[in-house]
Amino acid sequence: MNRLKTFNLIAFILIFSISVKHVEAQQNTLADKGLSAKQKSIISISALTAKGNLQALKPALNTGLEAGLTINEIKEILVHLYAYCGFPRSIRGLQTFMEVVNERKAKGIVDVVGAGASPILNNASKYERGKKILAELTRTPSDRLSGYSAFAPTIDTFLKEHLFADIFERDVLTYAQRELVTISVISAIGDADPMLQGHLSISLNVGITPKQLKEFVTIINASVGEKEAKSANNVLDLVLNSK
Repeated sequence: MNRLKTFNLIAFILIFSISVKHVEAQQNTLADKGLSAKQKSIISISALTAKGNLQALKPALNTGLEAGLTINEIKEILVHLYAYCGFPRSIRGLQTFMEVVNERKAKGIVDVVGAGASPILNNASKYERGKKILAELTRTPSDRLSGYSAFAPTIDTFLKEHLFADIFERDVLTYAQRELVTISVISAIGDADPMLQGHLSISLNVGITPKQLKEFVTIINASVGEKEAKSANNVLDLVLNSK
């Protein structure tokens, strides 16, 4: 009987050890996972549009569609980025995308349109909805105005009501995808380190890993240049060293 108990105990320990190693292996695999093809395309499309490099944007848009981004997802990327680099860049990006879609149709390529945005059923005020989303992304309460928002409260209202309610609340893209768009645009336009630092931190909060953010910098380098990539990497180092 004692031998049976001993055997069962040994068997339990072996099974438990194997299970733990399996879980650790899964966690390590997840931690080592780089950016997907779709995520890489989100970065390059966003950065090139923000920079106004429409010649390079065309092949990047084709690559994005081939990587599995839907037409509506790319439209949403180009709409989202206007909040960070303005209507002129956003509209020129959309016009370029129209050309790409029409050219692909003429070649007989059928691209997936994908789902559109779902109706927003939340009846709370846009300011309160935006404030809640911002707090969720930053993991800090956003009740007290300070800095630029205290200096110009109107921009705080626009930020919460429009950017975080009207735009971030839409479900065509995930928060992680929207953050990839955002950090790509900010890196491409340059000279906005405090905002980039904030959104790199949010990127970590929504599940983008440090390894993926390092890879993001290499794509910025390839898409818009060494200067922009070096600046983005310096800000990223500050963020990662503060964690």
